[in-house]
Amino acid sequence: MFVKPKEGRSVHDPARGDLLPAEGRNVDESQYWYRREIDGDIEIVQPSKDADTDKKASAK
Repeated sequence: MFVKPKEGRSVHDPARGDLLPAEGRNVDESQYWYRREIDGDIEIVQPSKDADTDKKASAK
């Protein structure tokens, strides 16, 4: 799933050990991310077409 931090929030990504970037990223679906959504730290969004293109380009 694709998540983005809400404005003014810094959210730790435990799988990568860094902060979730402002533009968002794909993460594994888990209770951690659903809890961050409930707490108002993130929003679950559809990735932009640019993100899909970047993902395909890096896979090559």
